[in-house]
Parts: sequence; structure tokens; C-alpha cells
Amino acid sequence: MSSLVIAGDTSGSVTLQVPAVSGSSVLSLPAVTGTVLSTANGVAHTIQRFLSGSGTYTTPANCKAIKVRMVGGGGGGGGGGYASTGGSSSQAGSTTFGTSLLTCTGGLGGPTASVPGTATVNSPAIPIIALTGSCGGGFTSNGPSYGIYGTGGTGGCSPFGGNAQGAANSYGLNAVTNSGSGGGGGGSTTALDAFSGAGGGSGGYIEALITSPDATYSYVVGAGSTGGTAGTSGYIGGNGGSGIIIVEEYYV
Repeated sequence: MSSLVIAGDTSGSVTLQVPAVSGSSVLSLPAVTGTVLSTANGVAHTIQRFLSGSGTYTTPANCKAIKVRMVGGGGGGGGGGYASTGGSSSQAGSTTFGTSLLTCTGGLGGPTASVPGTATVNSPAIPIIALTGSCGGGFTSNGPSYGIYGTGGTGGCSPFGGNAQGAANSYGLNAVTNSGSGGGGGGSTTALDAFSGAGGGSGGYIEALITSPDATYSYVVGAGSTGGTAGTSGYIGGNGGSGIIIVEEYYV
């Protein structure tokens, strides 16, 4: 068995290139003072994802900081109809992390316009970015003699993508699950005096850093809202995408 001993000045960095040897080798380092950086389970960071519902997030042992990415639920698209638009969607659910710490409200899709979600970051969380969601495309209307199908508005898009298209002479499409984006607006079955629905607004979006995190945090993942009802001779709007929470955990 061979041994390698490093003595003297150990400031700065040291690069060791040990040739292949048979048997076993022992590396002896001098005593040091200060903080020794370590990782959990041999990795520098871990990730947890929360896709639905509510519960309690538990900070892993030895975790020094967490980065949270999250989006509120997407609003459903408005319904289409003949001579007037259909119904609006309800507001999508809010995504929250901690008690009044991080909040992304959900979007809303009306028959003629949408409302995006908002984003709020409170201390001690450090905001990296906090974005109000995006509006969906507006409704269209055609006069009694135009003979053109109105196309439903496209859903608002979150940073996760997955927004849905509206449709002419068809129902609005659904946004992708866990995208927080809006559903598409519904069209009309007639091309005369046709109204389409607006696309749904996307949820608010947050990226935030929490240093010296608490042991636990409550969380809620906002649900997407259902598309608006169809008006006379119209189609329903598409559903909004649900929200998501992604927590990156750092140990060094």
C-alpha cells in the first residue's frame, strides 16, 4: 500500500494526478480550519415537483437555499354563439408557496376579453422575476351578411408554454396540463352573425430564491378553469392549464 502526503502551504488549489497502481492508495491531507462544504447524497442540488392539490413541502436536511418556480392556473376560453357570445370561464385557482410568501393568482377567460393572473413575492423570499400573466386573444364578431366563421381567441401563454388555440366552427382547445396557460375560445356553428369567445388569460409566474429556508412550507397548486359555456348555436371554450411548483434545493 502506497501513501501520498501533502505538507506546507495549502492555500489556493491543488491538482493531483495519481498514476494507476495496483492495490490501494491512501491520501493524507493536512488539518484545515473554516467551513467544509458538503453535499446531500453526493449531489449539489435536488428537485421536487408539485403537480396538483395542496400539502406541505419539507426542506431536506442540510439544504442551504431553495429556488421556487411556479405559475397560477390558466383561465378557460370564452364560449361562442350566434348573435352574441357564450359564457365566460370562472377564475382559475391560485398557486401559493408558504403563508403569504409567494402567490400566483389564476387567469380568467371572458366571452369578449380575458384577465391575466398576478404574481406577488413577499420577504424573506428574494424575487428573481415576478410576471403578470398574458391576456388571451380577443373575440371576433361577423355581421348578418358576412358569411365568415369567427375564430376563437388563442389562450394566453405562460413561460411554460402550452397555450391553446381558438377555433372557427368548433370548440376551443384545452391548454396543456401544468402549463398555467389559457384555453382557446369557442367558435360558432353559423357563419352569419357569428361571435367567437376570447382566449383565457394565463396565470401569474414567479421565480424566487429563499436563503436559510424554513423546515416546512404549505403549498397549493392552482387548478385551471373550465371553458365558458356555449351560446345559441355556439361552442364551448377550452379549459385552462393547471399550475405547477418546481423547487430546486441547493446544499452548497
